[in-house]
Amino acid sequence: MVFGWSNPNPISFLHPYKSLSPTTKKAQLLPNFQQINMKIIVLAALVAIVASQGYPKPQYPKPQYPKPQYPTPAYPAPAYPAPAYKAPAYPAPAYPSPSYKTPEYAPMPYNFNWAVKDDPSYNDYAHQETADDKGYVTGSYRTLLPDGRTQIVDYKADDYTGYVADVKYDGEAKEYKPAYKPAGYPSPAYPSPAYPSPAYSAPKYPSPAYSAPKYPSPAYPSPAYPSPKYPTKY
Repeated sequence: MVFGWSNPNPISFLHPYKSLSPTTKKAQLLPNFQQINMKIIVLAALVAIVASQGYPKPQYPKPQYPKPQYPTPAYPAPAYPAPAYKAPAYPAPAYPSPSYKTPEYAPMPYNFNWAVKDDPSYNDYAHQETADDKGYVTGSYRTLLPDGRTQIVDYKADDYTGYVADVKYDGEAKEYKPAYKPAGYPSPAYPSPAYPSPAYSAPKYPSPAYSAPKYPSPAYPSPAYPSPKYPTKY
């Protein structure tokens, strides 16, 4: 689109105003000049719009760069020679054998016996033992079993034959029925303690009497603004 305007005589439109007075010329020519200036401004705006639409903004494709590929480094594993250290040879410690011997004491002769018989608790047993100066020991012990039989053990012991025992039972076995019963004790009855309830009189405090404060009402003066003065239109 092309806009153009040509006038062979640019001031030809001024000929009708030659015979007029300067004041009249100014009054009549001013609107014409304003219209011409407005046309020039509109024409320049149209030219700028056409120029901006005539040349589109160039669009360049986004550059694409290939991702660099680096070869994986291959380092040979280091080979270290195995250290050859000789194990130290220490001589085995040689400790001298002890030169003392366990003292040997001659056997001491002794003789003891004891017995317990308590029918209410069914405890009935006894023990007797004798030893001579050569280490020969003989003895016997008896025990009342729960089934009513009495177990009697005769034994002997020395350094050659060791411990030899002969076990015998006296009486017939019976069904064991314990006759003992634990004594029944009545549960203790303790009276609950009775404490008198404390009687405290509530304290009486006089009610405070405060007079309400009186504040004077604030008095703010009304602002006085001067009347605006606008310039006279011409």
